[in-house]
Amino acid sequence: MKRSAKKRNTQSKQRRLRNRSAKSEVRTAVKKFDAACAAGDKAAAEVELHKSLKLLDTIAGKGIMHRNATGRKKSRMQLKFNKLA
Repeated sequence: MKRSAKKRNTQSKQRRLRNRSAKSEVRTAVKKFDAACAAGDKAAAEVELHKSLKLLDTIAGKGIMHRNATGRKKSRMQLKFNKLA
């Protein structure tokens, strides 16, 4: 294997781990939001909503997740939160 190919492989592994970690963090935040909504706790849901939206914006900006997919998730979460009122 050429030196450049080894380097690209190493970089890809690092990037893949970083991206997987970021996606996992977002999924966890969204689950916490869903749990708060299911419990009917509006205050907790609001805190988790803001955390989730910020994380979604971050990963969309970095190109880890497509911007339309993040927009769709954000929209659905906001609708869910608004129904709590």
